[in-house]
Amino acid sequence: MKLKAKNIILIGMMGTGKSTVGTLVAQELGYEFVDMDHVIIQQEGRSIASLFADSGEAYFRKVESAVLEQTLQTGGKVVSTGGGAVLAPGNRSVMLENGFVVALTATAEDIIARVSGDHNRPLLAGNAEERVRRIMEERRDAYRFAHCTVDTSGLSAAQVSQHILAHYRG
Repeated sequence: MKLKAKNIILIGMMGTGKSTVGTLVAQELGYEFVDMDHVIIQQEGRSIASLFADSGEAYFRKVESAVLEQTLQTGGKVVSTGGGAVLAPGNRSVMLENGFVVALTATAEDIIARVSGDHNRPLLAGNAEERVRRIMEERRDAYRFAHCTVDTSGLSAAQVSQHILAHYRG
């Protein structure tokens, strides 16, 4: 079986299932699962929300870029990125050079249903529905560089995982 790249990198809006699906894909391949947000929390010793509040989004994005580059130095990983990791052109290049990039998408309604009530998402402060729709519009083209895209709406995590594995092994 020929694999396309040394890592699988999951990108997409918050609430598209990157962490849940990534865990399943990693188990299937015997790869290490890396949730970048968890690595950042561990490295910084504080939550994403407090990082945003105390140091700002620019600082968070700088840390995120460093963690991404460090994480992708070795293979055998399924990496769940933060939804905004694709905003920096350098991050997109690092992803393409070091892995098979999969964009997970979902309808605005599905994302809102999945993330509403999650107070650990600083970009959703205030009206979550309005913020999700605005972020989706702002990032509409940001995920297009991926090798493949899987719409997670109406699919179970196992079904999404199988779609990714089929593309990866393809």
